[in-house]
Amino acid sequence: MNIFLHSISGVIIILILIIVGYVLAAMGWFPGSTDKLIAKLVTQLALPCYMIDTITSKFTSHELISIVPDLVFPVLSMLILMVIAVLFARILKVDPSHRGLFSSMFFNSNTVFVGLPINQALFGPKSIPFVLIYYMANTTIFWTIGTYFIQKDGSTEATFNWKATLKKVLSPPLLGFIVGVVLVLLNIKLPLFLSKDLSYLGNLTTPLSMIFIGICVYNAGLKQLTLKKDNLLILLGRFVLAPLLMTLLVAPTNFPILMKQVFILQSAMPVMTNAPVVARLYNADADYASVMVTETTFLSLLVVPILMALTQSL
Repeated sequence: MNIFLHSISGVIIILILIIVGYVLAAMGWFPGSTDKLIAKLVTQLALPCYMIDTITSKFTSHELISIVPDLVFPVLSMLILMVIAVLFARILKVDPSHRGLFSSMFFNSNTVFVGLPINQALFGPKSIPFVLIYYMANTTIFWTIGTYFIQKDGSTEATFNWKATLKKVLSPPLLGFIVGVVLVLLNIKLPLFLSKDLSYLGNLTTPLSMIFIGICVYNAGLKQLTLKKDNLLILLGRFVLAPLLMTLLVAPTNFPILMKQVFILQSAMPVMTNAPVVARLYNADADYASVMVTETTFLSLLVVPILMALTQSL
């Protein structure tokens, strides 16, 4: 019961921050493209600083090297979910206008804007390396396979551009992660003033991320939230099949309980906030993507405490 209450507390912390973002957006605090500015601050400034600060201050080279092979679990899980998504789209007759987008949202999760703050609230800094492992796999698959699926829904022929894809994969957060790893492996200690600056900027990650989600929820509009067949299938994939599959993969292993819990939670995170942006870029169904980001974000706040309680038996 204590664990369940603790998980509820962690989710409430996140929920309050989302509500703050929603209320401020309703009050007109974020005109024009202010939401894009916040997203840019998080992804290109706060999060890279957070990665560097956390890795260099919390981990040794031995710890980092030992967790790299664990990448196979999130990658395998997402590839299996991809196959399931494609089968669902055809057999259950998902709307052809957004089948590719449906598949992409089915097997990719929001491991940064929602996953990172939730894991940090529940488990603290010790969960960060496992969060980053899942993030590496998820961001790579989204900007390659996931983006290709979304392109298939658009008005132009789907292509695969290695140069553009590599630029997306090597995003500022991932580059921050790589810089942090290199510094640790080379045993390079940052000056105290630089470490403090990185820490201050990195601490912006969680509040700004949640305020951004609140703005997205407001912009999408609560009236747009429906439970049509295609929406329900995404919810089934994100909150039932994904954590169930990850549990089946990691439960038999002798890995640390914390790693198993983080992987299961990360697999059940909401739809990526990048999905509507990419959909709009390729003339796919961006409205559908925005609604699914909103619905899955809301429901994740209910799912997380349940998963936390269930994973205690691992």
